[in-house]
Amino acid sequence: MRKIPNEEKVQRWRAFRPPQRFPIVAVLDNLRSAYNVGSIFRTAECAYISEVVLCGISACPPHKEVEKTALGATKMIPWRYFPDTLEAIRVLKAEGWHVASLEITDASIPIQAVDPKLFPLALVVGNEVTGVDERVLAESEAIVEVPQYGEKESLNVAVAFGVAVFFLVEKWRAIRGPNSFSGSE
Repeated sequence: MRKIPNEEKVQRWRAFRPPQRFPIVAVLDNLRSAYNVGSIFRTAECAYISEVVLCGISACPPHKEVEKTALGATKMIPWRYFPDTLEAIRVLKAEGWHVASLEITDASIPIQAVDPKLFPLALVVGNEVTGVDERVLAESEAIVEVPQYGEKESLNVAVAFGVAVFFLVEKWRAIRGPNSFSGSE
């Protein structure tokens, strides 16, 4: 066994990279922490999803704290900014995206149970204190949660996003077959 050097890691991932990014968009609803924003950028790039949509008070690149945790990912994955999250999801819907919010509610379903018909999917993650805006929840086609088994009531938003986005990528790959990576047939 040997640790793989970074350049060899990149070559390995390129060999399996799909021709198109996975049909998932991350929508950041007023995240307070620029470090969380940067972490989500890095995870979004590693998951090879389509885009990051920053909304409201979420820090935008170039930003020192975003860049510190993104480690260059802000230059690798497409992103755009909207002053209001509701405006962003309405634009995304008009572009053909379905919207699911990552939030724990009395109506949320486990992320593993996402309906395949929701792809292409825009996944909204919310503010570290207040969660996803109620107006955005009302406009969402699904509300999903990461099942938790401990006593703590929530995960850090960047961690929850990471768990959720990789479940969604694997759901997409299962729908299309393990060798069918792209969004088109």
